[in-house]
Amino acid sequence: MRIIRIALRAALVLAVLLAGLALWKREELGRLLAVNTLFEAENIVENFSHMDRLFHHRVLDRGTGPVAPLPSGAAMTLPPDAQEWITRRAVTALVVLREGALVHESYHLGTGPEDLRISWSVAKSVLSALFGTLHADGTLADLDAQVVDFAPDLRGSAYEGATIRDVLTMSSGVAFNEDYLDFNSDINKMGRVLALGGSMNAFAASLAARAAEPGARMHYVSIDTHVLGMVIAGATGRDPVDLMQERIVARMGLEASPIMLTDGDGTGFVLGGLNLRTRDYARIGQMFLQGGQWQGEQIVPADWVAASTRHQAPGGAGYGYQWWVPVDSAQHGNDYQAQGIYGQFIYVNPETRTVIAANMADRNFEDAGVDAENLAMFRAIAQSD
Repeated sequence: MRIIRIALRAALVLAVLLAGLALWKREELGRLLAVNTLFEAENIVENFSHMDRLFHHRVLDRGTGPVAPLPSGAAMTLPPDAQEWITRRAVTALVVLREGALVHESYHLGTGPEDLRISWSVAKSVLSALFGTLHADGTLADLDAQVVDFAPDLRGSAYEGATIRDVLTMSSGVAFNEDYLDFNSDINKMGRVLALGGSMNAFAASLAARAAEPGARMHYVSIDTHVLGMVIAGATGRDPVDLMQERIVARMGLEASPIMLTDGDGTGFVLGGLNLRTRDYARIGQMFLQGGQWQGEQIVPADWVAASTRHQAPGGAGYGYQWWVPVDSAQHGNDYQAQGIYGQFIYVNPETRTVIAANMADRNFEDAGVDAENLAMFRAIAQSD
């Protein structure tokens, strides 16, 4: 009986300790649960419109200026197979501009125009726009400078020897598993760091293995963009999100203040944590289509817009400076796009003067042929009357 009483007492103490730990770590455990169920079929659409409920975040000030108008144009007739594509790819929002005029706007799967939709890697292209302003003003003039010169925490990591150009073009050589469907991949480990309030800077500094020499080949590594944010912070002594707010967001006349996800230190998740209305994604695309000009202001230098949206990665890999540039872009109006997982896009076609902003909740986005299918649809829309 004495042994049973001791065992029961020990079990009670353990239960109390676990309950206390659960209460203490309730928010962290909630975010971890959110990460592990973020993309489930019954949650994904709702989650992608309400990321502020799930993660550390901050609200970016949209500024005090009026909303930049998107004048209505003649309604566009979408390609005949567009509705089937919308259903198959779980499109939640589709906004099309032609010559700066709104010619198509539709929302699906219960979403609406006021939803702040997660950008995922579309945010990388917005960070590139910010970088372009710092390159132009001389703050980060030398793209061949070493990243560790601005981010000394990376000394001794796999980023030792990588240049700014290398991370801009996803050519750092760092070994990193980007498989979103593999629980133990590096990208999912990074997601758990974010959810549990860990440090993204420390995570980047912990990467020690290389898959290639810096600059040798393009290999898409999301953490490269975080390192670009570390370089910006080191060069300016400023928070990159604050700079993005001042130099890009507050000058765009956005409809709503964006949200940026952060880690536990308050460091912005600049590689994928931006949340905007779909029409505001379209405004960013239109600004790029106009060579960085918007509402009478030069937001991003024209030469940076041109450089970042043409082939820059080694081996003609279809990548610029944090923008995707199709390998056959020259045959399709010199088009380019910002692209995020699960189907987030800003597509720009300079020849037809078309911008397409699309959000999706496509759980099959990694299936063979999906990227080509989406690009083909965007090109068909760009050619539509």
